[in-house]
Amino acid sequence: MPISELRGGIPFAMANGFPWYVAFFYCIVINILVAPVFWIFLVTFHKLFFKMKWYRKLFDKFIVRARKKLHKSVEKWGWLGIALFVGIPLPMTGAWTGTLGAWALGLDRKKTMLAVVVGVSVAGAIVTAIMTLGIQGLGLFTK
Repeated sequence: MPISELRGGIPFAMANGFPWYVAFFYCIVINILVAPVFWIFLVTFHKLFFKMKWYRKLFDKFIVRARKKLHKSVEKWGWLGIALFVGIPLPMTGAWTGTLGAWALGLDRKKTMLAVVVGVSVAGAIVTAIMTLGIQGLGLFTK
């Protein structure tokens, strides 16, 4: 299977015979590219939608309230908190959600991108280690 047809991340790549370092590099790079693309999407569409009354009400209700509640945490942890959040390899804690949270909390774009790079790299390392150990462990039972 060519790498261009690969979907499903590191576990799928390794299960289909890709070496761990190829799977790691490919998935990390693709996942890191999510952050700047999504940031541009958020900035562009937010400006367009903010002109609409229903969106402005919704934004004020949820995002502004969340900003007030989380301001102290962001002041304390900053981009490191986003990196830790993105670095946890669980559903809803990836580059998309981390970028959305950083944007909503008003964090700097460059710091957000750095946080996503760090977080995605940590999550990728964790998943790669689990998959590598898991595949080797499975080999003990299938020989």
